[in-house]
Amino acid sequence: MPKRGKKYQDSIKSIDKLKLYDLQEAVEAMLSTAKANFDETVEAHLRLGVDSRHADQQVRGAVVLPHGTGKTVRVLVFAKGDKAKEAQEAGADFVGEAELADKIQKENWFDFDVVIATPDMMGVVGKLGRVLGPKGLMPNPKSGTVTFDVEKAVQEIKAGKVEYRLDKTNIIHVPVGKKSFGEEKIIDNLKVILDAVMKAKPAAAKGKYLKSVTIASTMGPGIKLNTTKLTDTFVSKAKVD
Repeated sequence: MPKRGKKYQDSIKSIDKLKLYDLQEAVEAMLSTAKANFDETVEAHLRLGVDSRHADQQVRGAVVLPHGTGKTVRVLVFAKGDKAKEAQEAGADFVGEAELADKIQKENWFDFDVVIATPDMMGVVGKLGRVLGPKGLMPNPKSGTVTFDVEKAVQEIKAGKVEYRLDKTNIIHVPVGKKSFGEEKIIDNLKVILDAVMKAKPAAAKGKYLKSVTIASTMGPGIKLNTTKLTDTFVSKAKVD
């Protein structure tokens, strides 16, 4: 295991590893330990009581964070005709057809963060599955990136739409903003993600669904949240909604 830096070592001394923090105090603790000399990204890591090997226990979706991610997202859109023009007017960084697919395949070009495609372009995009898939860039209807409403898709992504999905270890890793956002905005973003994941609970999931939630800045230690309180909060919220 690589040796941690002095700032990390100092930060971790202020964290109780055995404590499960309430949401607000967890964010406060995380911000107090974000000591890097750059605007660190804040991430949430949610371990769920499901088995990602089973199709009926998949958890995947996308939400627009109320305060965005703090990151400038480069959007590539596969579209033609009026839809290509619509994508350009909506602010897409790259718009094209087969020529962009060729550039990705032949030049190993990946100067983009999100790929959107209209359904009629999936014949072209489908051939890129082997290169886009492993990078998490393959368009998918469930995340709203395969759509004819390209204007909405581009605008939402530029505004801070993030995708969440289980990895092979049944954990969701998702950004919730930047250190510079401050406590209130990070909490707002985190609540939106937690609400979406709780509502996405598969019917086939048994036992405790939200097993652990940890938040951390890029260079800081993980802060564990009290999942019992979070579950009670969002289950109660769902009943009210």
